[in-house]
Amino acid sequence: MNIHLQLDIARADFDVSVDVQLPAHGITVIFGPSGCGKTTLLRCVAGLEPSARGVVQLGHEVWQDDGLHGGKGVRLPTHQRALGYVFQEASLFDHLDVAGNLAYGHQRAEKQSRNAMSQAVVQQTIELLGIGHLLKRRSHELSGGERQRVAIARALVTQPRLLLLDEPLAALDHARRQEVLPWLEKLRDDLNIPMLYVTHAVDEVARLADTLVVMNEGRVQANGPVAEVLTQANLPVVVGEDGGQRRLGCDVGSGAQAQRGNQFGLRGFHGFLVLFDGDAGEAGEAGEAASADRRSRAFTRASSSGWLIGLLSAANFF
Repeated sequence: MNIHLQLDIARADFDVSVDVQLPAHGITVIFGPSGCGKTTLLRCVAGLEPSARGVVQLGHEVWQDDGLHGGKGVRLPTHQRALGYVFQEASLFDHLDVAGNLAYGHQRAEKQSRNAMSQAVVQQTIELLGIGHLLKRRSHELSGGERQRVAIARALVTQPRLLLLDEPLAALDHARRQEVLPWLEKLRDDLNIPMLYVTHAVDEVARLADTLVVMNEGRVQANGPVAEVLTQANLPVVVGEDGGQRRLGCDVGSGAQAQRGNQFGLRGFHGFLVLFDGDAGEAGEAGEAASADRRSRAFTRASSSGWLIGLLSAANFF
C-alpha cells in the first residue's frame, strides 16, 4: 500500500508542485530549508488548504481527487480524513488535565466515526508514550517535552490511519528534544501507522527517517529510502555549496573504543556528517563537513549499503 500525493498550490514566492508515491509504513521525513513548502504540503494532505488541487490517496482510500485523471471529483473535509496532526506547539487545553485532553481526543474521534472506540486504545497510548504519571497534571505543569508527548498521544487516541507531524520538536531546547526523540523512535518501531514528519533538523533525519523527501522552493529534489537519497551528489540542498570531492581516512570513536577505519567517504549535509566505508561506494561531497559538531551524539542508526548515518562523537582526520 502506498500514499499518493499529487498536489499543486500557488504561493507568493513560488508554487508548490509535488507528485510522489510514498510507502504507507514507517516515517517519511520531509526535509528542506525554512519556507520551501514542507508545511504547506502537510496542510494540503490534511485538507487545510482549500485552493490546493490534486490527489491525496492512502491505499484505496481517496481523500482528495479533483478529477485530474478523469475521476468524479472527491474532497473530504479535514474531520473526515482519518489522520492525526501534531503541530510545533502542543496546543493542549489549559483547562483540562492530561487525562482530560486525551479523553477529548478520544470522544471527538468517536463522534466523528459514529462508532464506539475501545478505551483500551487510550491506555495503550499512555503506556506507549510513558505518560501515565502525568495524567492528573495541567498543561502548565508539564515541561515542553512532556507537552509534546501528550500532544502526540492525543493525536494517536483518534486511531488515525496517517500521522502528520509538523516540526514537533522545533520549539524545544536541545535537552527537551533529546527527551522526546527516543519516544518518536519507539512510535516508529512499535506502531503500524505511517507518519509524514516535517523537519529541517538533520539529527531528526538521522534518527527517524525510513524514507526521505528533500524539498526546495516548492519542488521535490529527491525522494526514496534515506540511504539512497544521501548518496545523490547532485542535490545542492543536501550537500553544501563548494561541490568539492575528497576521500578522507579517519578514526571513528574515542579512547579505547577508537577503531582505525578504512577509507571513508564523507558528505556534508547542512553541517551534518555522513560517513560510509570506502568499499561501499564512492566518496561524496565534502561540503560543510569540516564545521560539523563532532562532540554531539554518536552514530544512532545504521542503514543499508554500508552507510552509517548520524552525528560523530569524535573524529580525528589525517
